[in-house]
Amino acid sequence: MKSNSQSLIESDDHMLAHGVDDEPVEGNRRLFGRRLLAFVSVLAIAYAVFHLYALNISPLETWSYRIVHVCGALILGYVLFSGARFTDTGAGGFRWTSWAALILLLPAGYALFQTLNMYRQVQGGALRLPVDLETWHYGWPLLAATGLGIVLSWLHRRDRAVFSLPDLVLVVCSIATAAYLLVVYNTPMRMSTGTPFAPVGISFAAIAGTALIMEMTRRVAGMALVIIALVFLGYVFAGPYLPGFLGYPGLSIQRFFSQVYTDAGVLGPTTAVSSTYIILFIIFAAFLQASKVGDYFVNFAFAAAGRTRGGPAKVAIFASGLMGMINGTSAGNVVSTGSLTIPLMKRVGYSKQTAGAVEAAASTGGQIMPPIMGAGAFIMAEITGIPYTEIAIAAIIPAILYFASVYFMVDLEAARLGMRGMREDELPSLKRLARQAYLFVPILILIVALFMGYSVIRAGTLATVSAVVVSWLSPHKMGLRAILNALQLSGIMSVQIIVVCACAGVIVGVISLTGVGARFSSLLLGVAETSQLLALVFAMFISVLLGMGMPTTAAYAVAASVVAPGLVQLGIEPLTAHFFVFYFAVVSAITPPVALASYAAAGISGANPMETSVASFRIGLSAFIVPFMFFYNSALLMDAGVFEIARALVTATIGVYLLSSAVQGWFVRGLAPGYIRVLLMAAALMMIEGGIITDLAGVVVVVMAYLAQKRRVALATPVSA
Repeated sequence: MKSNSQSLIESDDHMLAHGVDDEPVEGNRRLFGRRLLAFVSVLAIAYAVFHLYALNISPLETWSYRIVHVCGALILGYVLFSGARFTDTGAGGFRWTSWAALILLLPAGYALFQTLNMYRQVQGGALRLPVDLETWHYGWPLLAATGLGIVLSWLHRRDRAVFSLPDLVLVVCSIATAAYLLVVYNTPMRMSTGTPFAPVGISFAAIAGTALIMEMTRRVAGMALVIIALVFLGYVFAGPYLPGFLGYPGLSIQRFFSQVYTDAGVLGPTTAVSSTYIILFIIFAAFLQASKVGDYFVNFAFAAAGRTRGGPAKVAIFASGLMGMINGTSAGNVVSTGSLTIPLMKRVGYSKQTAGAVEAAASTGGQIMPPIMGAGAFIMAEITGIPYTEIAIAAIIPAILYFASVYFMVDLEAARLGMRGMREDELPSLKRLARQAYLFVPILILIVALFMGYSVIRAGTLATVSAVVVSWLSPHKMGLRAILNALQLSGIMSVQIIVVCACAGVIVGVISLTGVGARFSSLLLGVAETSQLLALVFAMFISVLLGMGMPTTAAYAVAASVVAPGLVQLGIEPLTAHFFVFYFAVVSAITPPVALASYAAAGISGANPMETSVASFRIGLSAFIVPFMFFYNSALLMDAGVFEIARALVTATIGVYLLSSAVQGWFVRGLAPGYIRVLLMAAALMMIEGGIITDLAGVVVVVMAYLAQKRRVALATPVSA
């Protein structure tokens, strides 16, 4: 994590933000010396270049490309991220683990060698591989090396600059797994997956691959997603013994694992998206960061909003929205902008909890900010078949309402507490920043290319190239070294999101292979017979519950498999159903008790994480109401005429303001008592709903609340002589 001193620099260029684009270093990431650093840099650059080449010049066979994509992320991940805490000395606490790892390299290397033997047999015309070869010479050595290597990596503690031998074992196992799958999946044997005739080696490779993915997920994303994946895997084998709608006939270990590492699971929609759109936009984001666009975004936000009351909080909203366009995670967005905005919010009078909560809520909104919208939008396009451009357009009003809600909340709190903005001499010059508006050009090129009908791949590549060209007009010109640094950064940045998508693919595979998603849909239909609203509330709780502690991408992928099909069967349009699920998967990052974005913000603000979570939930409260309005008013997703869309936007924005006033207890320049807050809440819900009658009723209630509050404020104001 960057220190505040890196960002809070007020130099002679009058810019507040410096170092916003610097990639934060995770607590378990190794920091190598020169030689190992050079090796890792070459590895990361090669990984990024491989994707650019395969996506734009010479495409690979789909499954082969995805296998290499996941394997590359695992190799980079095990090289970079430690499985145990570092020691203060180079010796480490468990020297015996190094000798044990050297022993484990023998079965791992032997399994890898056998994949070469299998390749020779296939090239020689073999239609099947010998079972003994797959089982005793490949499968069991691979599983032994993988399982024991993972356990050893938990015990092996070394200095931060030293590579780990147990992790070298896991690198070799990752290559052996991918090599076998590449051999088998490029033969007719691929057609037998999921049947009793599938080669037994596929199951061995899939078990090892799943374990490697889950261990890397633990290292880069925490235990939440791993625990959920383990619960789903447990369900595969416990399901036949469960009562009611959870029961199913059951799958054998061999049959399940012969199918989970195919396009029904790990190589399915989540990895399809991470290997195309996500990796490309991570490269785009890395090039923007290398040209210091993040610094510019934050400084621009300060110049535009810093003078208003509670200025730094509003800066956090604008900056997080802009950074959200190029940053794929809520917590990452918090770390990027929060190290600057949170201390400044505290300086103008916000409490530690509120400062962290505002940043968490604003950064979470970056995930629904078009055009990039984090990774969830790409997965939505892959699952639903709806064009990405249509999804980006539909996201405009929900994003406006979310950020308007957070803005109103912080503005009303600033008014209630009598806060000031920042002084003119504390802020960057807006005129000077306006002369650098060309830094927005890469994002504009991306948007224009998408709407001109270019593919997402081509549009993203054009935008990446334009980021380099535009940098030549700025003080931060990108030469060969800067381009290589951007490619290296993108390779490292991609590890987390790729393994998270692969782990989510395991869960998606369980859902599709066991049919639990279909049974959940029937349960949702049963609830809807009582009340459709109750079914939506039930779907909301499931989406938020599945998303707690998980990155947005995985949260949406899982919820889209479990919840969205049931909503579609209720008669809801697929776009509306998936946006409903997506919205709640996003806001799970600020929902107690496990709120990743709030926890990241609390780490910067020094506040209690749970108190920060509750405060961020309160600030983002309207985000829990707006998705229900998608169902009642499709104009909020641009599915109506121009007049209906405009009316829905205006009335919903007014409704969000009234809701914020009710929550904050501030209306017409004064504190609002309980009965006025109830009136405001009722009027807000009526206005957000979007019907003509409800809008008119909302106006009537607002007028009543306004007149009552105005009279109260007038009576409370002393008359000057």
